[in-house]
Amino acid sequence: MRPYLLKGHDRPLTQVKFNREGDLFVTCAKNNQPCLWWSDDGKRVGTFEGHNGAVWSCDMTWESDRLITASADQTVRIWDMTNGKEQFQFKMGEPCRACNLSLGEQMLAFTTDAFMGSSPMVHLAKLEDDLSQQTTKTVLGIQAPKGRITRVFWSDMNRTLVTSHDGGFMRKWDSETGKMLLEKQVHEGDIQDMQMSPDGAYFITASLDKTAKLVDAVELEALKTYKTGRFVQSAAISPLFDHVLLGGGQDASQVTTTSSKAGGFEARFFHKIYQEEFGNVRGHFGPINTVAFHPSGKSFLTGGEDGYVRLHHFDLITSPRNSSELAKSPRIQPFIRDGGSVPSLASHGPSIVSPA
Repeated sequence: MRPYLLKGHDRPLTQVKFNREGDLFVTCAKNNQPCLWWSDDGKRVGTFEGHNGAVWSCDMTWESDRLITASADQTVRIWDMTNGKEQFQFKMGEPCRACNLSLGEQMLAFTTDAFMGSSPMVHLAKLEDDLSQQTTKTVLGIQAPKGRITRVFWSDMNRTLVTSHDGGFMRKWDSETGKMLLEKQVHEGDIQDMQMSPDGAYFITASLDKTAKLVDAVELEALKTYKTGRFVQSAAISPLFDHVLLGGGQDASQVTTTSSKAGGFEARFFHKIYQEEFGNVRGHFGPINTVAFHPSGKSFLTGGEDGYVRLHHFDLITSPRNSSELAKSPRIQPFIRDGGSVPSLASHGPSIVSPA
């Protein structure tokens, strides 16, 4: 499994994200220009130029015709993905951090940080099909307790919003009234990343308490815990296997005094149910800030503090010919004579380096 090394940013990555089909992905970083790439060979399609600060997060429409970005320059911008041109921007008075489109893409949720005495907020805005009629007016503003809001997701058929926060908190909000419905402290440290499962039944969170957790979307109860011994900056759920992918490592300020192996800069794979690490992929020479699985589950992305994006395609063995060749092996023959059968090699999942 040899990765593609993509260098489109000269500053640390903040988020990588595939579109719905998985043929494209977007990378955001602390420089001003999100990049669009082809996912099969890692060729860059282009950049979106206009932001004046770090771009913290993004989201894409189902048709991959619009890109939403949230930036520290106090704007949330809507881009035309076919030509890279800016179509609209929400100008706020505080740095913007997280954004997420609702089911049906009629609403946009985005968050702003505490700034100059203002509280962290979740903002809801209605999106017009014709952006020439779009206004900057928000439908609802939800004031959150002290601390950054690191991620926001629509849940329960757009009835609720789920947010992750500094301090290890997750909160659920009513999307109509803005009332807080539920609050749980699922981590002892700040939650750096949160991603939703493909079916929306649970989330995976990554925290500075050196764990990632699988959290039920209804009660916000932690179902599984994955311990790494290093800060966890990002986590993703495989849509194909019972696997989760974690990225992180030692704090970036200590990178110059730490070897890549001791720093824990590997992409680490855990079994989703048994919570055991079964493999890792090395390569980055700094902490991994963001990870994402391809919608098919057959490849994944990692983005690091080193400014590199690494695109990995799993070595999936799916040819029936391989199973027939395996059946001819002298080691397998006694098993077959005793009534056994050779399982499909594809069922064993990807080929990954085993942990030392």
